[in-house]
Amino acid sequence: MEGHRVSAEEDHIPVPWHLWVVGTLALLFTMMGAYDYVMSQTGDRAYMEAMVKPMGLDIDVAVAYFSGFPFWADAVWAIGVWGGVAGAVLLLLRRAVAYPMLLLSLAGLVLSNAYAVANPVPGMTDSVATYATVAIVFALMLGLALYARSMRRLGVLR
Repeated sequence: MEGHRVSAEEDHIPVPWHLWVVGTLALLFTMMGAYDYVMSQTGDRAYMEAMVKPMGLDIDVAVAYFSGFPFWADAVWAIGVWGGVAGAVLLLLRRAVAYPMLLLSLAGLVLSNAYAVANPVPGMTDSVATYATVAIVFALMLGLALYARSMRRLGVLR
């Protein structure tokens, strides 16, 4: 049938070993982001202090900063984080929708960090480490999305 995509089982396409490695590492990586999101959203002071103290930031300022995010910034942050977790799970389940889910996550990452760049934490004087971390996360998530696209095109994801 024209336009019909067959699954790996139907077409006897072997599932490459690296799918499991990449998918598992992606899930572990995105779960770290989910943990950070939950701790930041709930205002967990011990966690947040451990994150901001090395930057010389006051914990009360950091808690107020994150709790003061506008709804849309929280929403795109959530989409970025949970879209990444869902994309990793979908990759492990070999679902083709992993690719658009990872693109959605990437869009959330870009938009939430655009807000953070435009509205930095008060008192943050050196943001090089923060921006470097965001750049690394962006590169990893872009690479993961491109990997999912490649696996979808090869018919490994159904």
